Amino acid sequence: MLSRDDVFEELGIGPVWRLREAAPATPPATQDSSFATWEQLADAVAHCSRCKLAATRTQGVLGVGDRTADWLFIGEAPGADEDRVGEPFVGQAGRLLDAMLAAIDLKRGQNVYIANVLKSRPPGNRNPEPDEVAACRPYLMAQIDLIRPKLIVALGRFAAQSLLDTDEAIGRLRGRVHRFRDVPLVVTYHPAYLLRNLPDKARAWEDLCLARRTMREA
Repeated sequence: MLSRDDVFEELGIGPVWRLREAAPATPPATQDSSFATWEQLADAVAHCSRCKLAATRTQGVLGVGDRTADWLFIGEAPGADEDRVGEPFVGQAGRLLDAMLAAIDLKRGQNVYIANVLKSRPPGNRNPEPDEVAACRPYLMAQIDLIRPKLIVALGRFAAQSLLDTDEAIGRLRGRVHRFRDVPLVVTYHPAYLLRNLPDKARAWEDLCLARRTMREA
């Protein structure tokens, strides 16, 4: 089991960073009532043909974790490994996410649920397209309705922009607390991005500290 120092070393972070103040709330989204149970939702994702990604994916990737979790982490879309395994955030990015969770005393599957904006892998891991995000939105909204988290952490630009309905850069969105359906929402970088941009791990640590503080206050 990794010690806290080991986790910090893997993340490339040091002591707790200064946190910033909260931001104005965003209006709540309209609730999707099509999926009353997890079984209905899982079946819908497994057999989805709402967009063109149904023709190229191996399988739909609903999410993984505690379905009554206080913490909900939302990423962008499944990659090749996720499409093959059927679980979000596996491989190198998944290992980094697990280290990020451990840094704030969390663990995958224990009071944590992990999902993506898209449930199907875009070919070549290209960026999600607007029609694909729109097609998958009812699934993500149903997940939020069923989980009823106390805090949402948006991992990366697409997750943040999709949830907050904005085109602002992630650098302007992170470092403050937003709200989505009256749930506090914190934005940070996607683990895959952090693997390519090591200096931003320190900023991601700031975001994790903000998320932990926000949860404690909640």
